[in-house]
Amino acid sequence: MPSTYHEVPLDLFRNQPALAPELLQAVSGIKPPEYEQISLGSETLTDCKPTEYRCDSTVLLGDPKRPDLAIVVEVQLRPEPRKRYTWPVYLSTLRARRECAVTLLVLCPNESTAAWCREPIESGHHAWTLRPWALSLTEVPAVTDPDQARSLPELAVLSTVANADGPEQRAVLTAFAEALEVTDRDKGELYHDYVRSQLSQAARHCLEEIMQAGVYEWQSDFARQHIAEGKAEGIAEGKVAGEVELLLVVLESRGFAVDDELRRRIAHCRDLEQIHAWARRAVTATSLNDVFD
Repeated sequence: MPSTYHEVPLDLFRNQPALAPELLQAVSGIKPPEYEQISLGSETLTDCKPTEYRCDSTVLLGDPKRPDLAIVVEVQLRPEPRKRYTWPVYLSTLRARRECAVTLLVLCPNESTAAWCREPIESGHHAWTLRPWALSLTEVPAVTDPDQARSLPELAVLSTVANADGPEQRAVLTAFAEALEVTDRDKGELYHDYVRSQLSQAARHCLEEIMQAGVYEWQSDFARQHIAEGKAEGIAEGKVAGEVELLLVVLESRGFAVDDELRRRIAHCRDLEQIHAWARRAVTATSLNDVFD
């Protein structure tokens, strides 16, 4: 079953096809042809035999009936030798169908997978070699301009995953917050949850501070809802933290030695009823086993 790490990046292209030429230029240095139209193509590429080949996504630049360039987009989470045979099929079949230039853009979670994807694929025919354009998500350029983030929120999503712990952390996260402001609720929730799952604890805290700082008058339903939920979550977290601290004080006052493992177990607990139960036992217990077992 496809994972979130595979599907969410693809949703970014499906929601905003202009992300494909933007990233293609970033990784290749080649400026795509000017276009007035951009659209998604079929993901099914079938040859004359009954075998059906499905790429992750295709993006067409120009008239969908006679495009100037077709981009096959693949999300590759790990090396997969079979792709060295199917990727050339994707391009040659799409080229024959659309009668246009084609290229391959591969997004990877890390540089080692991207390096594998960049390896030339020899067809066996003289000078007929496919060299995929592969981009590690760690290499996506930082988006720090709020206007750019608003114009292409999907690029801001990938930028945040790549650069949230970099030297421009606050500017990158602020741009991402701006991008969320112009997305509808469903996309906003998808993008926020995906990015948040990729962030370090420090970056998550920074993003929450930005969204709840009161600097912006957020207009989107998602942003306002998120701020309200964040404040409620913050209150709940504060209450749990206070109860955890109180439990540790009780244990220490009773003379119990709390080692690092037990301290982590207590600190990671978010069930207030459980913490209260431990505290009640700690008042009369004669050993830590009486409290926690």
